[in-house]
Amino acid sequence: MPESYSRVQVPAAAQVLSILRHLGMQAGPVSATAIARDLSLPRSTTYHLLAALVADGFAVHLPEERKYALGATAHELGTGYARQAPLQRIGRYPLRTLVSRTRLTAHLAVLQGTDVIYVIEERAPHQQPLVTDAGIRLPAHRTASGRAMLAQMTEAQLQALYPDPASMRSGRAGPALGALLGMVRELGYSWEENEVTEGFSSIAVPVLDRSGRAVASVTVTASNALPAGPAAGRASRSAAGPAGRKIIEFADLVLPELVRCAAEISRRLGVQSGAARANSMP
Repeated sequence: MPESYSRVQVPAAAQVLSILRHLGMQAGPVSATAIARDLSLPRSTTYHLLAALVADGFAVHLPEERKYALGATAHELGTGYARQAPLQRIGRYPLRTLVSRTRLTAHLAVLQGTDVIYVIEERAPHQQPLVTDAGIRLPAHRTASGRAMLAQMTEAQLQALYPDPASMRSGRAGPALGALLGMVRELGYSWEENEVTEGFSSIAVPVLDRSGRAVASVTVTASNALPAGPAAGRASRSAAGPAGRKIIEFADLVLPELVRCAAEISRRLGVQSGAARANSMP
């Protein structure tokens, strides 16, 4: 969009963006008087715009100092871009390779609070559309994508997100979140069956950065009619757990390629190749 349009046709929008940009460039909080002076804005307009930004969380008012600074909402936007934009660029090709090798739809997702946001969807040929299209937000504890990242967190981090994790369950009769994530760590992958789309199941593994933090997850989704894999004779290892026989068979079919894809994205994030592959699985 031409700069002349934003400034002439939508002056209030241009002024708000100027204030946000100005706050983001400062070393510390600044006064409304300084903002008005530096941006050549009327003082009354500056106060009105700052009040709107504070109300929506984009700015915070520090009454003791009579100054303003960026708020949590602005921080969320910035960190959201930092997570998603690079991942979209570097994750697209590995995800396409994963789809070509498995013939299944794949997703790259990130965690935001207690939700997952699907950043990329690479749909397999002839597979029906799923609800997990790019840009969709779903509760993390109900998805394979979210569970893969939650399982990498410490107990303190999980407690901060879920003050009562025992009340969070995978479905009405499913295990509590803590027990479920324990099983995810034990098996080395997360899963869901009929919880996002009836008749479909998903397997996911985390994408780790250089600090070992899960910055994303890679997921493949298939119809529950997927043929049985080589795990049919040993699926009893989870008979007492939430991961059923079909899930283990599904995992045996796709896990090597899924781990390879996650390791490649981690490598592109700067993780050494061997460490990326090792960290993708407990």
